[in-house]
Amino acid sequence: MSEIAVSSSQATSTGRSAPAVSDAAPAIIFDRVGVSYRRGKKRTDALIDFNLRVAVGETVALLGPSGSGKSTALNALAGFVRPTAGRVRLSGRDVTDLPPSKRGIGVVLQSYALFPHMRVADNVAFGLKSQRVARREIGPRVAEALDMVGMASFGKRLPRELSGGQQQRVAIARALAIRPKVLLLDEPLAALDARLRQSMLAELQQLKEALPDTAMLYVTHDQAEALALADRVVVMNDARLMDVDTAQDLWTRPPTSFTAAFLGGANLIPCTIGRVIGTSALVNVAHKTVSAEAPQPAVGKVEWAPGAQALLCIRPHALQIVGLGHPEALRATVNASVWRGATTRVVLSVAGMADRLIEVDAPGHTGYPVGTEVGVRFPEPAGVLVQAGR
Repeated sequence: MSEIAVSSSQATSTGRSAPAVSDAAPAIIFDRVGVSYRRGKKRTDALIDFNLRVAVGETVALLGPSGSGKSTALNALAGFVRPTAGRVRLSGRDVTDLPPSKRGIGVVLQSYALFPHMRVADNVAFGLKSQRVARREIGPRVAEALDMVGMASFGKRLPRELSGGQQQRVAIARALAIRPKVLLLDEPLAALDARLRQSMLAELQQLKEALPDTAMLYVTHDQAEALALADRVVVMNDARLMDVDTAQDLWTRPPTSFTAAFLGGANLIPCTIGRVIGTSALVNVAHKTVSAEAPQPAVGKVEWAPGAQALLCIRPHALQIVGLGHPEALRATVNASVWRGATTRVVLSVAGMADRLIEVDAPGHTGYPVGTEVGVRFPEPAGVLVQAGR
């Protein structure tokens, strides 16, 4: 598979740089947007009080489980659904009541939505014709878009003559042909196999670099896609925005227990806070005192008061299974052990932690029979504190 072509003047191989953020003119604004559906007396909230700003050139991923509201937010922006509350703005212009064709947005769907009876070039030209672009301009812009995604020689083929990855490229080319300031991608890689998905992900990274002035809203349930592509990640659940920050900050210092558990499947271990010094704390876990990171709380909140209950967030790969005689080990019993290729996921019940189970990723194909007693060692610091109940 050829890679999406990227001009050397537009991107480099040294990695992406943060976009220039302009508070004066965000590319996208969701202002307290809500979407509800009614059937008789029953009301279903698909999106609740959704607030988000996306800067020019910024890529934001909406990440969450099925039914969390992420696709509804994208559809409200695209004009496919009408918000029942709030307003949607593009580059400062209120587009809440505009039809999709008047918004100038490029959209790439999971199903690709190519017209099966149209050849590739005609599919790409469709949006240009809908916008009544001059006929003399359509050919060059179709060629430009196809060249950008490495499909310049496929213009005369029908969609059925293309692979899944090639159809995906054509769908992207069709979205780019109208030269949108905003590009929406709704689960664009979900229909591809694992190997092709990884290849397309790398090419989307290149495409992002090639479009420094295009804001992208990327909907996915795949954490790897969100972490790889996004400048910021929005975590959603139950039709609400839970957290929003850079991928690195959400991973290393999750603000809520939902984000900690959803993003990377962290262990959330109840603990009691002891002494707190700056952004470090000593906490008691299963009759053992360990150190933990204590991120600065929001202004006006005292989250890490000595004696308070909290959750200690520890990723499975950070824990270590050791012998029972290890001086820093907690005694644990193996409840389950599943080989996952590079690692073995071991589920443990730890003495002194009631019914709480923790998960550990042990390297390689390591056999731990159910019922085996082992030691589990926490890293140093043991993890990061998350407020209980959030």
